[in-house]
Amino acid sequence: MTAGQSPSSTQSAARAAREELAKLGPAQLAGQLLVVGYEGKELPAELRRALTAGERAGVILFRRNFTPGFDGLCQLQQLCREIGSLAPAQLPPLITIDEEGGRVARLEPPALKLPPLRRIADLDDPALLERVGRIVGSELACLGLTMNFAPVVDVDTNPANPVIGDRAFSHEPGHVVTRAAAYMRGLRAGGVHNCLKHFPGHGDTLLDSHLALPTVAHARERLEEVELLPFRRLASQADSMMTAHVVYPALDPGRAATLSPRICSELLRGQLGFEGVLFSDDLEMQAIAGHAAPESSAPEALLAGCDILLVCSKADAAERVHAALCERIADDGAFRGRCEQAAARSLVLRRGRRPQPGTAEDLSALLRGPVATLEAELARRLSPLA
Repeated sequence: MTAGQSPSSTQSAARAAREELAKLGPAQLAGQLLVVGYEGKELPAELRRALTAGERAGVILFRRNFTPGFDGLCQLQQLCREIGSLAPAQLPPLITIDEEGGRVARLEPPALKLPPLRRIADLDDPALLERVGRIVGSELACLGLTMNFAPVVDVDTNPANPVIGDRAFSHEPGHVVTRAAAYMRGLRAGGVHNCLKHFPGHGDTLLDSHLALPTVAHARERLEEVELLPFRRLASQADSMMTAHVVYPALDPGRAATLSPRICSELLRGQLGFEGVLFSDDLEMQAIAGHAAPESSAPEALLAGCDILLVCSKADAAERVHAALCERIADDGAFRGRCEQAAARSLVLRRGRRPQPGTAEDLSALLRGPVATLEAELARRLSPLA
């Protein structure tokens, strides 16, 4: 269920979603499994068409999609308003972004500029972390976004890790849990969905999964004590999670987590009890795409247990994935059933927070008020002389 909902309301929402999805043809149903990115600052005509036709579940935005400065933030507001208006009312879009702070942040000043959350977490002030999450969430919601792909709940146990490092809250799994929980509460209070990443743990890799396929070779006992602990303890509070394109031989020696039923279904659903939406990480990343084209890995990821597939850059890759899913849905009743299950989870989440961008005046007031106040406090408290 979506965090914060009662079981009865979740069941009712899921039932309504399943009834809606049962009416869809293969093209629309396949589209409900895809969140896509694009190049450039204009919404491409083909993506506009796909959104209008109900053939995309949403959009992931990057810095490349809008210009810097306040005018660029207003442009982003208008972009989110357009995306929200294009999709059918019964199939509202997710509008997502990676706004972690530090190295992984898409918004530029005058939007909130955060250091790595590790630095804030090390102040050992959960109330501050919750407030940071709330202001990040408020800013994203005012822009019209509905989900932040955060927080990172990987445990930073490998100093040579090229991709996680200070994106993680801590070296200690217990600290990751308490700090991430505070930040998640803040995001939700601010008005956006959260996403725990990267399941079942990317903190002890030596390779960047954007470039190659890493392996975490620890025994199951160690994985339970470190990598899996934050996901297990936070599963009931998470709106969604994102998979890691990493092989864990102790869990499944043959497949990366994104493509593994043992990890995505048996472990995450069966043992951790997670009921929210599971995103694949970007299927264009070389950890996966270096071994199979996105249109080949997409059905495998869905059958493993992923609910929404990310295809973050190339429009032609998204089109190929969509076509492959359409064909499989039309030809395979069991696969269609799995896709309806996945899309129902997605639709319940999307209906829970529809894009509601504010005005330029709303944004200006937020930046001049809570954002500026928080930035000043962080600058003071994180100063070497503080």
